[in-house]
Parts: sequence; C-alpha cells; structure tokens
Amino acid sequence: MASVFSAIGNWINERAPGLVPVYRKHMSEYYAPKNFNVWYYFGSLALLVLVNQIVTGIFLTMFYKPDASLAFASVEYIMRDVNWGWLIRYMHEVGASMFFIVVYLHMFRGLMYGSYKKPRELVWLLGMLIFLVLMAEAFMGYVLPWGNMSFWGAKVIISLFGTIPWIGDALMEWIMGDYLPSDATLNRFFSLHVIALPLVLLLLVVLHIAALHEVGSNNPDGVEIKKKKDERGRPLDGIAFHPYYTVKDLFGAGFFLIICAFIIFFQPTVGGWFLEPDNFIPANNLVTPEHIKPVWYFTPFYAMLRMVPSFFGTAVWGVIVMFVGIFALFLVPWLDRGVVKSVRYRGRGYKIGLALFALSFLGLGTVGAGLSFEMIPRWFGPDADVTAIENFYGRFWLIVYFASFVALWAYTHFGWEKTRPVPERVTGH
Repeated sequence: MASVFSAIGNWINERAPGLVPVYRKHMSEYYAPKNFNVWYYFGSLALLVLVNQIVTGIFLTMFYKPDASLAFASVEYIMRDVNWGWLIRYMHEVGASMFFIVVYLHMFRGLMYGSYKKPRELVWLLGMLIFLVLMAEAFMGYVLPWGNMSFWGAKVIISLFGTIPWIGDALMEWIMGDYLPSDATLNRFFSLHVIALPLVLLLLVVLHIAALHEVGSNNPDGVEIKKKKDERGRPLDGIAFHPYYTVKDLFGAGFFLIICAFIIFFQPTVGGWFLEPDNFIPANNLVTPEHIKPVWYFTPFYAMLRMVPSFFGTAVWGVIVMFVGIFALFLVPWLDRGVVKSVRYRGRGYKIGLALFALSFLGLGTVGAGLSFEMIPRWFGPDADVTAIENFYGRFWLIVYFASFVALWAYTHFGWEKTRPVPERVTGH
C-alpha cells in the first residue's frame, strides 16, 4: 500500500512539481510549538465547520426556492419530503451556531495568549475580517427560511441603515429592493449568501492561514520558537504539524462531532436558542413576534444598539456604538502596548480586565436575548420596573465593555503592568 501511495505521489510530483513544496511548507515542514493545549483546537474546528456549512449548503440549494411565496414551503419540503433533508437542514442550522461558538473561543484564545501581537497583527486583522464576513453570511442565511422571525429580524436590522442622516431611507430601500423585506430582498440575500460571501470568506481563510504560517503559530507561553533552532534549522521547541497535530486535531474533531451529533439528533433547536419557535411560522408582515431578537450570536452587539438612548430623536447613536464595539476589536494589537504576550506571565490588571471583558460580552448577550424580561420579575418581584432595571444592567455591561479597551491602553501605555519573567523556551504545560 505504501508503494502505491508513493507511486501516486511521484506521478503527481512529475506533472505538478509545485504542489510538493506547498505541502511541505504548510504541513510536513511547518513546525508548530510543541506545547499547544486544548484552546488550539478551535482554529481547526472552525475550518471543519466551514466545510460542513459549504457542503450542506450545496445540498440545500438544490431544493430551496428563493421566492417570497415559496421559500418557507421549500424549507418544509426539505424537512418532510426530501430523503435525509431534515438531517442536512439541521446540520446546516446547528453548524451556524457551532461556527460562532468555536470562532468566539478562538478569538478569546488569541486575547489570552497575545496572538495579536507583533509579528501577528496581520493574522489578527484577517481573522477579524473573517468574523465580519461571517456575521453578514449568517444574517443573510438566517433570513432565507422566510419564517416570521426571519422576516421581522431582517426588517429590524436593515432599518438600522435608515438611521443614517440624509441617505438612510434611500439606502434602506436600495438594500431591500422594496419598502419592506420582500421577494427582491430574498433574491439578493440568497445570491450573497450562496455565492458572493462564501467566495470572500474562503479567500480570507486562505490568507489568514498563509499569514499565520509565514510568521509561525503562537503558543501558551508566548515564546517565539523560531529563535532557538538546531543544526538543521528546525525549531528546538517545534514539531511538524503533520502528522503530529493533524492526528491531534482529528481527535478533537471526533469529540466535537459527537457533541454536534447529540444536538442534531436530540435537541436541534436547543430550546429556541439555535432556532426560534417563531421561525416555524411563515413570514407575515401583519403579525409581529412577541419579542423580536436576533440569534444568540448577535445578541451582544444588538444589546449595544438597544442600550444607547435616542438623542435628538434619532437612533443613529446606538448604531454608531454598535459598530464601534466591533471595530474596537480590530484595534487591540495597537491598544495593547505590553511586551509580554501570554496571560500566564502578565500582570493581575490584565487578567482582571480580560475577565471583565468576557463577562461584559456575556452580560450584553443576556440583554440582547431578552433574558431580563424573564429574570427581573422573578428576582425583584412582579411589580419591578423591568425596563429601568434592564437599562441599568445593560448599560453597566456596555460601559465595562468599552472601559476594557480604554483600560488596556492606559494600563500598558503608562507602564503600570507588572509582569513575570517569560521563559526562553516553552514550558510544556
């Protein structure tokens, strides 16, 4: 068997000699730090979910009808009449939420271990662009089933553009192609979701991986392994990505797929978090859902929009704050002036700031998801002023979110951080 694979490899190498150097550079001769921990699974898992979304999306487009009068029925047809259609649809739907779970954890790992610091600023920026495109892709895909929450969610999100002075109304109508989300909106979103944005996403992923492999992977110690090499020029603290980390990632992928399979087969809607009950009802512009809210992975940013009061009769300030909240993540490599990368050797202030940032993100998520409407009466009594308490709670976490970025800059810029000595080589734990 080995001779067969060797013969095939030689045959390919004779006809495409450029493929072997590429394979070696990015697989067998790409040396990654030997002390990767469980946090480093999420990059490869994100790639796995991307493949799942593309493959299942191809099968769904074979039966889906991008028509306002047929879209909902075509989804029901997929679920009820197409062989294994329910499985493909749920794999795609659960995959969308799992995509954001692994991406958020991947980003948090980057913040913990300083993977955004020199020389990896470009890797971080490309990753953030992937995140932006992924949000656009997820939003447009969420509209396609044309359920009632899809319809009203599209109306609310697109209406944000209407807050832009002078051009807002015209821009909103241009995006929708009508005065309300309609057949034109559905066709545009379908084209972008199926063709344009996946191409952009794939390009950014390739650039992200290429940029990473050019400078090398970071590690939990934040030590640059390229500085210590053996006589053959290989990093002393590095091991070949293939076969060592490919096998390790396969184990992580297997465990991850078991979790996904359990969700798909036993609880695909996850109690309305992954797929809301209102989306099992056809879109109706005369029936408004009780609580219009986005899917869970958009809720922190939706809360930023909601928690900013309308000044001078316009909600544009909330929109600005929401986009600034996203854009601030792009600036992290320049806000953090600290010389130490990993949280293991950073000062207590950075650890507290990182923890508060994570808590603020989760706190804003609970506000955006509308959980306060259920929790506040239970905790404060039935006569509690739900709106006032929710506004206080949400604005507190909004302040903490932005204060985290300001504090990061001040803490590192003025030299207040007291760090521990960083080892010269990776520690292996």
